[in-house]
Amino acid sequence: MPSDTAVRRSAAERTFTEHRALLHAVAYRVLGSVTEAEDVVQDAWLRWSRVDVATVADTEGYLVRVTTRLAIDRLRSARVRRESYVGPWLPEPILTSPDVAENAVLADSVSTAMLFVLETLSPMERTVFVLSEAFGYSHVEIARFVGRSHATVRQTAHRAKKAIEARRRRYDTDQATRQQATERFLAACLGGDLKALMEILAPDVKLVSDGGGLTGAPRKPIHGPEYVARAITILSKRRPDDSHAQVLQVNGGPGIVIYSGRTPMLAITLHLLNGAIETVHAVSNPEKLTGIAP
Repeated sequence: MPSDTAVRRSAAERTFTEHRALLHAVAYRVLGSVTEAEDVVQDAWLRWSRVDVATVADTEGYLVRVTTRLAIDRLRSARVRRESYVGPWLPEPILTSPDVAENAVLADSVSTAMLFVLETLSPMERTVFVLSEAFGYSHVEIARFVGRSHATVRQTAHRAKKAIEARRRRYDTDQATRQQATERFLAACLGGDLKALMEILAPDVKLVSDGGGLTGAPRKPIHGPEYVARAITILSKRRPDDSHAQVLQVNGGPGIVIYSGRTPMLAITLHLLNGAIETVHAVSNPEKLTGIAP
């Protein structure tokens, strides 16, 4: 017969597993990093494993509170590290399910464009915005999560939402349009068709490439259809001979992932405005590709 300790641990593991996906989703949106989100969830589990589960009245609230505070602490230290990051910094790409793409709010909250804008907020503003806008928690609930007063959270939420609205671009959200553009983009890249590529790029298109100084990615954003198209075709020609590209669900919408064997080499997400590609986000830093591993 299992001991009381074993029974309690089994119950704790079962309960935590039921909430793991939610906790990872919260941590990822707060941090923009798959690896750091996984570390936060692991730390949350270590804390939860030392708790008498029977004494916790609101399991979800408790776990989200612990995860949120751990994520805020980690984000503050991450900000310091990112100041010395080589080249542009982009959020780590992550494979998402079709269910996320079908939910406009969830898809927007996990898009690389939104995560990039969230970087302009303070850790507390970002956390409050994510918990409110992406997960629908009330200001009263969020106040308990972050250890602030209801009034302070309400003001923080208003300030964060105003800042986001001032900085964000209203990209096309129609999944069919995005899928078609992504497939055309990939076909033009693989075929080295510069003209076909330029036809689907917006006049003010921008390429932001994150290699972290570890790959040959451009260390500054590239602007304009001709320069962007040339840069992309050059990068396409540098693919390893055994590489293959797939259109997959990445960060809530269609994206391109290039693998060498089973190792991810590059993730590209496209952001459209009026049917044309306005922004290209490309991540090749191998340390940031764990979230798209098959």
